[in-house]
Order: sequence, then C-alpha cells, then structure tokens
Amino acid sequence: MTQDAIRRVTDRIIARSAASRSKYLEQTRAAIGKGPKRGTLACGNLAHGFAACAADDKAKLKSGTEPNIAIVSAYNDMLSAHQPLERYPALIKDAVRKAGAVAQFAGGVPAMCDGVTQGQPGMELSLFSRDVIAMATAIALSHNMFDAGIYLGVCDKIVPGLFIGALSFGHLPAVFVPAGPMTSGLSNPEKAKVRQLYAEGKVGRDALLEAESQSYHGPGTCTFYGTANSNQMLMEIMGLHLPGASFINPNTPLRDALTVAAAERAAKITALGDEYTPICDVIDEKAIVNGIIGLMATGGSTNHAIHLVAMAAAAGIQIDWQDFSDLSSAVPLLARVYPNGVADVNHFHAAGGMQFVISELLDSGLLHGDVKTVAGDGLDIYRQDAFLDNHGVATWRLGVKESADTKVLRPVADPFDSTGGMRLLSGNLGRGIIKVSAVKPEHRVIEAPAAVFDSQDDLQAAFKAGALNRDVIAVVRFQGPRANGMPELHKLTPGLGVLQDKGFKVALVTDGRMSGASGKVPAAIHITPECLGGGPLAKVRDGDIIRLDAETGELNVLVDAAEFAARTVTVPDLSHNEWGMGRNLFGAFRASATGAEQGGSCFAAPIPTA
Repeated sequence: MTQDAIRRVTDRIIARSAASRSKYLEQTRAAIGKGPKRGTLACGNLAHGFAACAADDKAKLKSGTEPNIAIVSAYNDMLSAHQPLERYPALIKDAVRKAGAVAQFAGGVPAMCDGVTQGQPGMELSLFSRDVIAMATAIALSHNMFDAGIYLGVCDKIVPGLFIGALSFGHLPAVFVPAGPMTSGLSNPEKAKVRQLYAEGKVGRDALLEAESQSYHGPGTCTFYGTANSNQMLMEIMGLHLPGASFINPNTPLRDALTVAAAERAAKITALGDEYTPICDVIDEKAIVNGIIGLMATGGSTNHAIHLVAMAAAAGIQIDWQDFSDLSSAVPLLARVYPNGVADVNHFHAAGGMQFVISELLDSGLLHGDVKTVAGDGLDIYRQDAFLDNHGVATWRLGVKESADTKVLRPVADPFDSTGGMRLLSGNLGRGIIKVSAVKPEHRVIEAPAAVFDSQDDLQAAFKAGALNRDVIAVVRFQGPRANGMPELHKLTPGLGVLQDKGFKVALVTDGRMSGASGKVPAAIHITPECLGGGPLAKVRDGDIIRLDAETGELNVLVDAAEFAARTVTVPDLSHNEWGMGRNLFGAFRASATGAEQGGSCFAAPIPTA
C-alpha cells in the first residue's frame, strides 16, 4: 500500500533524525522566553531599536506588551518575481498597526535571477547565494527585537535561504508571503520551439529575443513549473503560506488582501497570544515528507533534491535521495505543467491548483494531515481556496472537488502516471537524480557511447560543429559545488533536444544541475560524489558505453570493473572558475561545500548531533 510506504519513509526519517532533531528543539526552545524578545535588551539597545519609529509604534514597543513583527524581504526590481514586493512592507505595517502590533523592516537579502545568469559566470554564485541569504536572514533577526517574522521571497535559492534562516530562529513564528506568477504570455511550448530553432540556426537573435520578451513580459514569477513555482507549492503544502496564496497574480486586489491577511496572522500567532505557532513546530518530519510528496505529485523541480535536504537539516531533520525515490514510487503524478505539459501555473491554478492537489492527496491518505500550520492545526485548512468578500477582505471557502481541466490536473484515481516525477539513479558512476515527468517513456532508457566534456561551452561547440549527430550520452564533468559552484546547465537543453528530434538516442549525465525547467531529454544530474571529489564520473572516456535506465534506476558505464578502477583522472585547469563576477569572494564556499545529496551547502554540520 502506498500509505504504508509513506509511513515507513516517515518513520525512518524520524528515527534517523532523532538525535539531531532533539538537539535542534532543545536549542530552539531554550530561546523561548516570557514576554516580547526585546524585553531582554538594555534600555540603550532598545532605544536604538525604535529610535526612527513613528510615535504610536514607539509607544507600543516601549510598553513591552505588543508584538513586533520582522519583515525580511528579497525585493529588487530586476527580478520580475520580486518587483511586486516593493509595495508589501507598507501593506504589512498598516495591517499590523490595525491589529495593535508593530512591524519593522528588519533587513533585505540578496536575490539573483537564474534566468539572467543562465549560462553565464554569475550562475556559479547561484547555489551559494542560498546560504548567503540564510546568513543575511539571521543577521536581520539577530537584533532580538522581534516576536515573529514575515518573509518576502519567491525564486530559486531565495525561499530555501529564507527558510533556513527562519529555522535558525525557530522559536519565532514565520509566515511566508509570495508575489504570485505573471499573467500568461507567449506559451511555454512556443518559446521552447523558438529556442530550438535558434539552436539549429533557423531563426536569428531578433526572433529569439522577441519570443523571450513575449514569454517573460511583466511582474511576477515565470509561469513554467520550475524551482520558483515549486517553492510556492512547498510553502503552501508545508503550511507556511496562508491557504490558496501561492498562485494569485501580482498587483491584484486578492493578492494584496492575502498579504494583509498574512500580516494579521503573523501578529496573532506570536508567543504573546493564545495561538503561539513557532516555525520549529510547523516544520517537523511530517511537514518535510509532505513537501517531498507535493514535489512528486506535481512534477516539481529537481533543484529541491538539493534544497530540501539543506532546508530539512536546518530543522535537525535528515533526509536523503532514497527517501525522495521511495516517496516518488508511492505517489501518483497529478499535474502536467510545463515542462511536463503545455499548461502554465496560471492554468494549473485555474484548474483547481493547490487546493485540489492537497484535497486529493489527503483523501487518499497520501499526506500527513496531523500537522501544525500558520493557519491553524491540521492540513485540512488547506483544502480551502482564497476569495474576496464584499468588503475586499480575503476569505476562504472549500476548493473545487473536480478538476476544471483534466489535461492539466487529475485526481488520484486517474493520474497522469502511477508514480511521481523524480527518481534516484545509482550504479558504478555514483548516485544521481532524474526528472522523468517530462520525459516520454520511449526516451527513458538510453544506452550509447559517451562524449566527454569538461564545460558546457565545449559541449555547445561540439553540437554546433555537428560532432554530436549520433546516438550519444553527453557527459559534462567538474560541474559540482566544489568545482565551480554547481551552475545550472539549462542552456544545453535546446541543442540536445534538436538531436533527440532527429531520432538519435540522447541523454545528459553530469555532476552539475539542470534547471527546474529541464524537459524532454533524459538528464542524470547531481551525480555524487562530484568529479572534483574523486567521483567515478571523472574516469569516463569518450566512446565508453553508458547505460541510463530511468525505469530501473540504473546508471552504469559498461567497462570492465578492473580496467575502470585502474584509470587515473586528469583534473582540468579550473582556475578560470575562481575570478570574475564576484567568484573570487566565494572560494571558501566552494572549498567547504557538501555533496549534492547533503544539500550542496557550506553549512557542513548545521545541527550538532551530540
């Protein structure tokens, strides 16, 4: 039974995490005190903390009886997904004042766009930006002035970083507030078609730029189901958003009303009230399992095979890729959103969205319903969808019971696939992850000669030269966290897609990452141990036959074991990864990074286990 499998995975995570989780909760609960946190500050400290406040806010902070809410924001106006956050602090402060509390902008965190840095040197900072954001969040909260936090962020590394930072102050309640997806523009399949035509040299840069501009055209998250929108799904299914908040478009009355409601809720769930809900109680082993299940049921981003490991570790919870694989085997695929289908997240939301998915999984016993959330006890609350009442205030009612579009969203009884969207690969090349939800069954088993590259640029050059017009498994090595920060290799997708469309058997194997938008070409990614750390992938040579079987989870090079073991590895010159676009400042991150299955983090031992 699938319910039994979910229970077994949950039980083993609880057992595996017993020491580290206990230590985390012990440390976190030691920080819980009586009265507002700022009550521990000396008068001079406190005076500095509210010196610039308006008179009414200052009086409340002096009184020591009203909660103070920290706003931590990843706003910048270069990211379309984050530009709408500019207005949020004013909305939050006003709502909190009306609730009798105070909100202060505690700090900003960096937010880089993987869409802008894709295929560029700046992408080599991307994974580590998550840890920088976590540290910046901790700095924002370190003034000890606050009784809860509101976290404003959307995209790839940003929500995981805010999440990790919030958990380092686990005694504080945490409400996450999204900005929502941009309205639908040029369809994702049309955009992908133009990209592929450009890769083939059939259209020029002007046509490509026009297509990209019509797709990414306004404020909000990119509408494909990549890491950014997977983040929003996770925050909702793990109980850190208000119900129905994830996919409401920016700058709409409902979006603003939900932001106001989130601020009011944050003020209500502090330790000064009767509904104290610290994030350490919301994010437990069951919530993490729910997050993985949501990822599998919706065909979410492979980046979370790295991020969720690091996020869970911040709460003292230890998960691994076997947990992901076993849960994927137990959970059906309910959604087809690009790149797993032609629909975008707006279509997903219109078809029933998160409320339909959560209801279906709960009714089938495939989610833990007995959890705490920022909206109250139990996940049943998240069956409700958000609407505006006659006064323009956010209210909730039960979401749809049937999908409005079964080409986008299906019930558990009639899924797109009986298993989830991600699988574990293992063999003599190490362990890795593959996203299968967008890969047609006929492309899931590939056995072909290897073509080995030590950079994505070298692979692209070979494609343009016509050297890959054959059955081939492209191996891109030395792309792990320690080698170059593990950049996404999404720009390889169009060229490999061209080869696949020509009828060749094609796959990618790499110790790097692919985007959450990775699609139709099978890609064995995150191979660990990474090549720079002695991973066997570094021993593969041109012409070696590799077998990638996404159905059985096999990833092997078909070379005599003794011969393969005897091979030596020549490490390429990686000095070009160490300078330019700020990379020289991140040497310590590269040197201390854990492996991909351990979260690719510089926080090598975030939670003491003894």
